[in-house]
Amino acid sequence: MQKTKKSVAKRFKLTGTGKLLHRSPGTRHLASTKSSKQKRRLGKAKTLSNTHAVPLKRCLPFG
Repeated sequence: MQKTKKSVAKRFKLTGTGKLLHRSPGTRHLASTKSSKQKRRLGKAKTLSNTHAVPLKRCLPFG
């Protein structure tokens, strides 16, 4: 049995179609210098490219 890598499970979410979602970096501090459009865009989750997603999916055996 392969164990789930908890660090990966906390940072990524697996969608129903098998893609990985991740939070955008750059939201923690220095927000006053960023535009409203930029902050709004950073608040949404983004899909991870397939190249990066393949090894991470192996860390999430049960989704």
